[in-house]
Amino acid sequence: MDQNAEIIARAIESSLNIIEQDREKKIISCRFGLSGHKETLEQIGDALSVTRERVRQLEKVILIRLRINAKEGKIPDLPAAEKLIVRNLTETGRVARISDLADKIYGHKAANAEKAGLNFLGDISSVLTVVSENDKYFLGLGIAEYGDEKLIKEKVDAIVKLIKENKSPLSLDELDAKLSYEHPSHIEAIASLSKTLSTLNGLWGLSKWPTVNPKNIRDKIYVILENKKQPMHFNDIAEAIANSNFKRKNVTIQAIHNELIKDPRFVLIGRGIYALDSWGYKKGTVSEIITNVLRKAGRPLSREEIITEVLSSRKVKETTILLNLQNKNLFKKVDKNLYELA
Repeated sequence: MDQNAEIIARAIESSLNIIEQDREKKIISCRFGLSGHKETLEQIGDALSVTRERVRQLEKVILIRLRINAKEGKIPDLPAAEKLIVRNLTETGRVARISDLADKIYGHKAANAEKAGLNFLGDISSVLTVVSENDKYFLGLGIAEYGDEKLIKEKVDAIVKLIKENKSPLSLDELDAKLSYEHPSHIEAIASLSKTLSTLNGLWGLSKWPTVNPKNIRDKIYVILENKKQPMHFNDIAEAIANSNFKRKNVTIQAIHNELIKDPRFVLIGRGIYALDSWGYKKGTVSEIITNVLRKAGRPLSREEIITEVLSSRKVKETTILLNLQNKNLFKKVDKNLYELA
């Protein structure tokens, strides 16, 4: 067994040894899921032939007893585990999701029982603070001297409020400039406890914003183009998605091409090359683009002027533009090198 795993395991065993009755040990083990499966009050009550209310009462009393023993230093192996957990929390910004903390301590993707063990030790320790999970917050653990659960959640809410008011994602440096923390890593640690926030490519925003939490193919395409800041071929977009940090990135080229065609945010500006409409590109054929250029100018334009304007919004060959200019139904040559609308 790994050294860190041994330290945690001994602390859990020492804590459970404080509980004299097997029935009470079972209640704590099942409530926290120390064996890997967390059970409800009702499930435990049915197994022990007592009411769910009685299970709740016993759990409360047992935890109070354990916390008193922990504070008085009567759980032999707990201080070593507390030291290990605090050291890892210090490295990650003083607070962390228990799932992330467990991965760090165990050195692998932590099992449910391993995460449950940290939750249990955090609950009884006087030097640690547990951030309970609900619809707004992930289950977390913090160093008690830097704040109780109420204060930590207030800090999370303050970051969420700031991002909401900004109405667009912010980098850690931008958040750091607006908040008073010793280091951006502390902001990152606190923000990671929020279920309202997501992060992608160094930016933090609301989970409902596709720029930080793309959930479908078209959102992922948008993020890739927005980050690239220039038009891309659909094959390159597919490759970028495959090499990204997106949760689901096994997307076919055909699916990507289909979304590029359907979504009005994406503009075809060349053979398989797409840009964002927010960059000023407009949909249309080369003939339609030439028509818009001439209409906007309000005067005849030379071939060079027309080519320059069209190439600013389309990735096509000059010969393609010149061929379209030969359409006498649309364009009229008024001089050897000037054209206007027919």
